[in-house]
Amino acid sequence: MTTDQKQLIKATVPVLKKSGLLLTTHFYGRVFAHNPELKNVFNQENQQNGRQPMALASAVLAYAEHIDDPSVLGAALTRIGHKHTSLAIRPEHYPVVGQHLLASIGEVLGDAATPDLIEAWGAAYEQLADLMIGIEAGMYATQVSKPGGWEGWRPFTVRTKVAESDGSVSFQLYPVDGGPVADHGSGQYLSIRVFVPQLNLFQPCQYRPTNAPNGVYYQISVKRDRNDVVNPNGQISNWLFDGVQPGDQLDMSAPAGVCPATVKPEKPVESTTGGGCPMHQTA
Repeated sequence: MTTDQKQLIKATVPVLKKSGLLLTTHFYGRVFAHNPELKNVFNQENQQNGRQPMALASAVLAYAEHIDDPSVLGAALTRIGHKHTSLAIRPEHYPVVGQHLLASIGEVLGDAATPDLIEAWGAAYEQLADLMIGIEAGMYATQVSKPGGWEGWRPFTVRTKVAESDGSVSFQLYPVDGGPVADHGSGQYLSIRVFVPQLNLFQPCQYRPTNAPNGVYYQISVKRDRNDVVNPNGQISNWLFDGVQPGDQLDMSAPAGVCPATVKPEKPVESTTGGGCPMHQTA
């Protein structure tokens, strides 16, 4: 990026502080209108409750504020990378997201979105995409190198479903291929992808494993969530709770995330794609 382009990016910070959520809400609407298949990647609960547009607005603002030295966002970018690898985000997804982000900037800002500003944001996005692709390539390589590790979605069979005294249900999940599974560390999570009939979509959600690492299976525990017009959450957990039975198959990605003790506090930046329903306890 040129110095002039960085100055243009920094000049948009006040606009992002005022209208960032409007921009990101418009962005997601545009993405789903033009690429409806991405509804299978983006958690639709977090679209309805506004968490994902808010997370993206925070991320775009933080990146603009630190455009001179994005390395200060290193820990946050690492967390985003873990979330992206848990959702099987690939390099080919980045151009699609970039296309709709730049178009949204133009559509929301109107005449203020000069050709120079759009070009500057295009260069900024390309820089960020290259950075994230590199981070995620390293994470995928690490996942595959672990005993029992893998990358992308791997099918698992529900071996047992047990009602617990606290009102949750616990699932033991074994890989369909019969191979070993990678150990999970403290603070890590598993991304589960299920087909939700009410949405006619595959949807991802993250859960903390509730068993000790054993190399053979994972266990998660799920509680039924409130799900109504006022609080449109819980579709995935409720489908797991009510609809998934022993013998059913779910897709899962390898354990992701870092131990909280290794993350330095800083300005929060959340994942810009995909994304996880809130961690349930159980989580």
